[in-house]
Amino acid sequence: MLKRSIGQTSWQASAVALGIMRMASLDVSEAEKVVQSALASGIDFIDSADMYGNGQSEVVFGEVLKRGSVKREELFIQSKGGIVSGQRFDFSKKHLLASVDGILQRMGIEYLDSYLLHRPDPLMEPDEIAETFDILQTSGKVRHFGVSNFHPEQYKLVQEAVHQKLVINQLQFSIMHTGIVDAGLHVNMLDSRSIDHDGGILEFSRRKGVTIQAWSPFQYGFFEGVFIDNEQFPELNTCMQTLAEKYNVTKNAIATAWILRHPAQMQVILGTMNPKRIVDSAAGSEITLTKQEWYDVYFAAGNDLP
Repeated sequence: MLKRSIGQTSWQASAVALGIMRMASLDVSEAEKVVQSALASGIDFIDSADMYGNGQSEVVFGEVLKRGSVKREELFIQSKGGIVSGQRFDFSKKHLLASVDGILQRMGIEYLDSYLLHRPDPLMEPDEIAETFDILQTSGKVRHFGVSNFHPEQYKLVQEAVHQKLVINQLQFSIMHTGIVDAGLHVNMLDSRSIDHDGGILEFSRRKGVTIQAWSPFQYGFFEGVFIDNEQFPELNTCMQTLAEKYNVTKNAIATAWILRHPAQMQVILGTMNPKRIVDSAAGSEITLTKQEWYDVYFAAGNDLP
């Protein structure tokens, strides 16, 4: 399994992470098989959020750790907080401290390797976030910090206040969700792809040494469905199948490899709870697509060059 540095730190984790958003639907034995499949594939990075399954995903994962077949020290564990589901975003000191304490309690662990602000809160107070991060770091509860779905100005607003380097930004990115790439290709154009919805976040992240973690790597739209083996996308699936046969892997691996081929040194967050799909997808970290193959997939997804 390919390893990636977390931001510009000396910390490294697998280029592919296991996201446990859907783990709440599993019993502990099923969840244990999922985590063991990830480890067997070289995945040592677990991604969560306090809101996943209303906290139940972390409870189930914590029970897996208690069984002892998977050890805490073998893993890079990350979670996110700041969403009060259906009500508000909340980056207050009180809420974030309670968020981390709840995560640690549910998982049965003493610290998080990284903790992310989960989507930007328009009412956030950077100085209050800075105070909170200092408490979490000095207490040993969190080692690294980052954000999720922040554009560059939001990132800078927080980074200029906190004492820790924000090393991660989670963004939706896949073969069928390429806005952060499209706008950079269609500079000085008037077509819809020239519209920059994200403030140049891709180039900004590369300049600042921020690791982009790509979520929903097999989805099109916003949770509309998967594009792999979807009859709505015949040209894309034909192209991916050709590459899959060339590299003796599955189309899931090609979708993973396509993201990892980008020089931004991204990580891919898998959301599946299917052990076979985990193994198939993780295999993409061992493949380096050629530049032409990367573009071939991009074109097959319905994109073009200006």
